[in-house]
Formats: sequence, C-alpha cells, structure tokens
Amino acid sequence: MGRKRAGDRVVEQVDTGEAELVPDGDRAGSWTLLLDGAPQSHVDLTDPTHLEFEYVRRLATAIDLIAPPGAPLRVLHLGGGALTLPRYVSASRPRSAQRVVEVDGALVDLVRRVLPWPADPRLRVRVADAREALAGSRDASYDVVVADVFAGARTPAHLTSVEYAAEVARVLRPDGWYLANLADGPPLRHARGQVATVRSLLPHACLIGDAAVLRGRRYGNLVLLAGRTEPPVPELTRRAAGDWFPGRVVAGADLDRFAGGAGVVQDADATGSNPPPPGLFSTGR
Repeated sequence: MGRKRAGDRVVEQVDTGEAELVPDGDRAGSWTLLLDGAPQSHVDLTDPTHLEFEYVRRLATAIDLIAPPGAPLRVLHLGGGALTLPRYVSASRPRSAQRVVEVDGALVDLVRRVLPWPADPRLRVRVADAREALAGSRDASYDVVVADVFAGARTPAHLTSVEYAAEVARVLRPDGWYLANLADGPPLRHARGQVATVRSLLPHACLIGDAAVLRGRRYGNLVLLAGRTEPPVPELTRRAAGDWFPGRVVAGADLDRFAGGAGVVQDADATGSNPPPPGLFSTGR
C-alpha cells in the first residue's frame, strides 16, 4: 500500500493518513511513529521501559503508582499507535491482561511488521472504533482505561462527551482508574471541559503536565487521572518534579479553579480537541 523507504525510514499510506517510521539516530533499536507529520509514538524495541515522550512517562508513572509494583492489571488501551504503553505494562507488570483498540487496521499491520511486539497471549490488539469497543465491554471489567486517541492530531468529538465518559466509568472496576492524554493550548477550553466532564462521573482526579501548558501559555499534553478514590497525588508530584522535563500536578481546589466553571460536554455539542498550531511538528525536511 504505497510503501517506500528513504534510508531506514519507512513511509506507508495507512487508513488514517501517511505513516512514517523513523529510526532514532541517538538510540539503537528505537523508532518514532509519525502520522501526517505529527509524532504519535516512540518505541525502544530493546528496552520497552525506556519512554522518550514526556506525556507517556506521566501515563506510565500513574500506572506505576495505582497498584503495588509488579501486580498484574487488566488494562484497556483506546488508541494503539506503536503500542509503547502496552509494551511498558507487559515489561513492568508481567501477566497483565491488556486489550488495545486501534481504529487503523493498516497502521496495526505496519507496526506488527516493522516494530513487532513480543508474543504474549495476554496482549490482544483489536481493530475497532474506541467507543464501539467500550460499548461491547463488560461492566467492571478493567482496572485501567487509557485514552490516547487522535485523528488528524485531534481527539475525535465522540470521545469527549459525558456519554463516552459514562461508558468508561461503567467498564472500570470500583477502584479502577481512567487515564487520558489531553492535547490542548491557550485558552485550554478542551482540557477544562474534559476535567469537568470526567469528574462528573469519576470525581477524584488530578492533572499532570508542564507548568507552561497548565497555565495556558503554550500548546502541549496534559495527563488526566480520574477515579472513585483519591489519586496518589504526593508521589505523583514527586515523580513529576523529578522527570527529565519537570512537571506539576494539579488536584483538589486547584483543579476546581482550573476547570473554572467549564460545562459538562454532551454528545449533542461535542467537538474534537483543538488542533496544534501550524508548524508545531515541522522537522525542516
């Protein structure tokens, strides 16, 4: 399907656009996946615990802290990319049962061929729409649901509403957790609306991100962690502050102020997340 190589770079047309797999010149065995020029995943085939993207490290840190070290979890990943986080969970929590839902079947085939993940009967990949997969899942069947879904560098509208969040809450166990990658920029309307929407069903939450993004000064990624019990804010705060790119954790009254009167998003008025500013992912090629 339109596959071509430039050096070791692999370029192929997939269902949702043009995919590029680019080898990391600074780290042998590592690759970056881009879709239509936007970075989607970075994966180290020799060390799945190496996480290059800061927001992925924040997702992984949350998963590290919500259960005892090494304890297996049942995880539903909405959005697959190059399966960076599923590979991490398999390595850090052996015997975890994971289901990955990715809408782009051609992308799944490309990653399987070029960046194959280790054979593991507990890690299953399904080609489907994220919300349809949620609707077909049993009540209280997962410890963690991770949402990292983008189409054209935007989160699709049908994955931003309270009806969607209700499906997430339904499939989570009582002590389960929802993790979402929220990409947004000034004035953070999307992120504020997502905090308000998710907390209407999973009231105990925190937001992890770069201080400049949290203050609405630039576009970037924020990680939302939400559940029915208090999140591990003190340890999350320590881990975020000690990252290669230090971050902050917003919780409690500060998160109330962040949401700032944002309304709960309904299916009828849902819109996709804000697109990144032009040129943000330009590589100069």
